Amino acid sequence: MIIYPGTFDPITYGHLDLIERACHIFSTVVVAVAENPGKAPLFTLQERIEMAREATSSFAQVRVESFSGLLVEFVQAKKCRVILRGVRAISDFEYEFQMALSNRKLAPNIETIFMMPKENYSFFSSRIIKEIASLGGELSEFVPPLVERKLKEKLSQL
Repeated sequence: MIIYPGTFDPITYGHLDLIERACHIFSTVVVAVAENPGKAPLFTLQERIEMAREATSSFAQVRVESFSGLLVEFVQAKKCRVILRGVRAISDFEYEFQMALSNRKLAPNIETIFMMPKENYSFFSSRIIKEIASLGGELSEFVPPLVERKLKEKLSQL
């Protein structure tokens, strides 16, 4: 089992690429949607969970759950020992490296595995996708149709 944590605001094809590849390595992939109010997500926790469940519905070994608080406590509660983190660029690596070392200090028995998304997904983030959506840009290369529809609906309400 591996736990892939994130805000997933919203879930993207880059996230789904990592999830699919993790499914080839691990028997269970838990997509752990972080409550994370400090990031002021566009979507509510429940909306993010629903989008993640819909987007991952074709993967039999994927479970989508939410968590708040320390990631390592969630991982330990699930009796898991491995965290998956995506790294797109050097700037991601620096942050993720610090987080992995902090998590190791808190829970030495938990390992962090880094995966890079496919090249065509490495240049965008949920933040950039939200910006493209807010400006009326084409999203079909970045997110599943359900997510694109939800983004447009949410942004039209603002």
